[in-house]
Amino acid sequence: MVAVAAGADALGFVFYEPSPRHVTAEAASAIVRQLPPLVTTVGLFVNAAAAEVRAVLAQVPLALLQFHGDEDNAFCAQFGRPWIKALAVRPDSDTSADIRRFPDAAGILLDAWHPDLRGGTGQAFDWRHFPHDAGKPLILAGGLTPENVADAITRTQPYAVDVSGGVELIDAQGHAQKGLKDAERIRAFIAAVHRTA
Repeated sequence: MVAVAAGADALGFVFYEPSPRHVTAEAASAIVRQLPPLVTTVGLFVNAAAAEVRAVLAQVPLALLQFHGDEDNAFCAQFGRPWIKALAVRPDSDTSADIRRFPDAAGILLDAWHPDLRGGTGQAFDWRHFPHDAGKPLILAGGLTPENVADAITRTQPYAVDVSGGVELIDAQGHAQKGLKDAERIRAFIAAVHRTA
């Protein structure tokens, strides 16, 4: 509700159990029921079975799906919802070619590549590799914080930005507390986006 009050356009729900940000379908459903209209609800999945995605959709009225695994276009397109495909940007990858593999995606989320993690790394990729001829909306993710999001938007001109780790609580040693959001950092992030957009 802090994110909504601050002006977030969408809220993401992570339905991936290994993630420290995982939420159950029951908890997500309770949150979604409290949301005002015109806030997009997004369900994030990583290599989930089709039955698992359908089970979540039976409980949670999600407006948009976001796939962060090895899913292909046909898998993502089977659920009767608009969807976003997350792609990890490697220094040597042909991002434009990767995007063309998902012609039915409503948008593409570009995130930092990590050999073991599916997003949530807290790392940014080299924004010089952000394509500007994708032919569909591009969402910038990876390592965004209240401190750098304005610069990121200026450099890449994305359709939208996506944040999770960059607005989490920071402990006394300067480490993010994964899964625990910081209301002040959320407000600062969204304010920086609104000033830049």
